[in-house]
Amino acid sequence: MSETPRDLAGWIDFISAQHSSEIDLGLDRLRQAANQLGLSHFNCPLITVAGTNGKGSSITALESFYIGAGYRTACYTSPHLTVFNERIRIDGAFVTDDELCAAFADINSARGLIPLTYFEFATLAAFVVFLRYELDIILLEVGLGGRLDATNLFPADVALITSIGIDHTEWLGKDRETIGAEKAGIIHPGSIAVISDPAPPQNVLAIARDRAERVYLLNQDFHYSIKHTDWCWQSDRKLLAELPFSQLHGLPQFNNLAGVLMCIDALQDSLPVSDESIRRVLPSIKMPGRFQIIAGAPQIILDVSHNPDSVALLAENLNSLPLSGRTHAVVAMLKDKDIRESLSRINSSIDCWYVGGLAVPRAEGVDGLKAVLDELEPPGCVKSSNTVAEAWEQAFSEAGADDRIVVFGSFHTVGVIIDILTLSK
Repeated sequence: MSETPRDLAGWIDFISAQHSSEIDLGLDRLRQAANQLGLSHFNCPLITVAGTNGKGSSITALESFYIGAGYRTACYTSPHLTVFNERIRIDGAFVTDDELCAAFADINSARGLIPLTYFEFATLAAFVVFLRYELDIILLEVGLGGRLDATNLFPADVALITSIGIDHTEWLGKDRETIGAEKAGIIHPGSIAVISDPAPPQNVLAIARDRAERVYLLNQDFHYSIKHTDWCWQSDRKLLAELPFSQLHGLPQFNNLAGVLMCIDALQDSLPVSDESIRRVLPSIKMPGRFQIIAGAPQIILDVSHNPDSVALLAENLNSLPLSGRTHAVVAMLKDKDIRESLSRINSSIDCWYVGGLAVPRAEGVDGLKAVLDELEPPGCVKSSNTVAEAWEQAFSEAGADDRIVVFGSFHTVGVIIDILTLSK
C-alpha cells in the first residue's frame, strides 16, 4: 500500500481490493492474521447465529433483550443497509469511524502478506473493537454458511440455527442437507445448540447431537402458541404466558423469537433476564428492512428478502394486509440468487413491476430480471430502468394514494431507497 487510507471511505475501498475473490471461505488465513494481532478468546459468553433466513431478526431480538436487561452487548451483523458502521455495534450503537479506522490499521499492519477478503477484514475489525470493551455478551451473525465463515473463528458458547433453505448454492451445496451441514459447523464440542427451524435437516440434528453438550429443538424442547392478542412460550423449566407481540411480521418470526428465548433460558444461570424485562422489550423489537412499513400515501414497504423462502414470506405478509388499491414492486437482485423461483413466489401479488439495476459486481442485469418476469407472465405491467433510484421514481410517480410500493430483492436494493427516503425528510 503506497498510502494509508485517511478515512473510513478510504479503508472500505482498500479492504475491498485486497483479495482477488469477494468470497473465499476458509479459516486458515484468518487464524494466521488473528494470531499476528494477538486475538484470543473473549471473557464473556458468545452466541453465534447461522441459518438461511431469520439470522438478522434473531440477532436483533437477542441484542434487544440483553440491552433491556442491563447487559453490555457487542453485536456483529452483515450486510449493512446504508453505512458500514451498522455491522458493528456496542450496546446497540454503531461504532464510530475512528474506531473502525484504528481497527483496520491494526489489522493491516499485523497481517503482513496474508490476503484477506472484505468480509474477513470486517470480521477481524469487529473482534479488535470488541476486545477494547468490558462486555457481558457477544452476538455474531454468520455471513455465509457457518463452518468456514469468518465468524466461526472463535467457538460459540451457544450456537443458534435458524431456518435452513436453499441459497448460496455455489458455495454451500444444492440441497438442505448439504447446506444444513455447513450451517451446523458453528456447533462446537461442549457448546449449547438451539435449533429454531421447525423441520431441520437430519445433518443438523446429527451434528448437534454429536458435538453439543445440550441440544434444544423447537417443538420438542421448547414450544410456543399464538392467540389473537398475545402468545406464550415454554421450555422444560419456564413458562412465559400472555406475551405481547413484537413488531416482526409473519409466523417464521415466532420461530425466531422462540429460539432466541431458548438461548436466553439456556444462559439464564450466568446472564439472568427477568420475565418482566422480556415482556417490556418484546413490543419494541423491530428491524429496518424486514417488512418495514412506512405509513403514507402511498404506503411503502421495505423488505430485504432475496431467496425463495423469504420472498414467499413477504408475499404472505403482503396478502395479509388489507389494501384497496394496487401493489407496485421495485425489485433488483443479485445474479447468484434463485431469481426465477423467488419472483414466482410473489408474482401473483404484484400489480406492476419496476425493475432497476444495482451498481455492484454480483448484480443481475436489468434485462435478465425483466426476461424472468416476462417469462412468468405477471398479471400487470413490467417496466425497467437503469437504476433502482430511477425505478423507484417511476413507481412513486405512478402509485396512487390508496396503493402501496414494496421494495425488495437485496440489501443493496432496500439500502438505496432508505437513502432516498432519508434525504427527502
